[in-house]
Amino acid sequence: MAVRWPKVLLKTDPAVRYILEMTLIDLRTKPCPFCAETIQSRAVKCRFCGEFLNTAKARKLQQESPPVPEQPVEEEDGVLFEGRPSLWGLAPAVVKSLVILLLAVLVAKLHIEDLPILKLAPAQQAVAERYRLIVGLGIALAVLAVLLIKTIRLKMTYYHVSPDRIEWSRGILDRRVDNLDMFRVIDLKLRRTVFDCIFGIGSVALITTDKTDPQFVFEKVRDSRRLYDVIKKASLEADRRTGVVHLE
Repeated sequence: MAVRWPKVLLKTDPAVRYILEMTLIDLRTKPCPFCAETIQSRAVKCRFCGEFLNTAKARKLQQESPPVPEQPVEEEDGVLFEGRPSLWGLAPAVVKSLVILLLAVLVAKLHIEDLPILKLAPAQQAVAERYRLIVGLGIALAVLAVLLIKTIRLKMTYYHVSPDRIEWSRGILDRRVDNLDMFRVIDLKLRRTVFDCIFGIGSVALITTDKTDPQFVFEKVRDSRRLYDVIKKASLEADRRTGVVHLE
């Protein structure tokens, strides 16, 4: 394709015109079908093996050779941490639920209305027994429903930490996805209860300058100590990279 240069450029020095023409060189490349060396895409003869590329043999080799797969582009931001809260984080809630369920069973099983101290008539005893069973069953169902909701809510939470930001998604019916820039992290704390130490989990609380989430907590995650160290190092590196200085 001929290039139509402006008249002003045509009158310039030949060296300038040569430089301008060199900028339009096609820099696309392709592998040679004979020696697999990289050559220009418009080359007719390979400068490495000396074979001509416009022959029938060359066209046959190009058709038979499989296409070179494109190399996946690696993300600049690697994954420092990703995961969900552990179900072992519900251990305290499960213990409390079992205690309440035991009380509900006692309420449903114990015939309190038959105690002589209450002095209830037979009709009153029948009504009290019916209400006692309803109350016991209602307490048991409520405890199980709350425990189920907590379990679903915990497993619907997902954390993703990269060198630049922290992303998380949570919610059951109303799914919410949000993120927090790493340079906004001011301070962080690692919290582990007795149950957390037993089951190898923990919570990492962040204090940030973000207006939406001034305090953010990684709830009951495994490798909490590693997550703490990762965020601490990444936040310091993000502060250095962006030039942010946090004033206390």
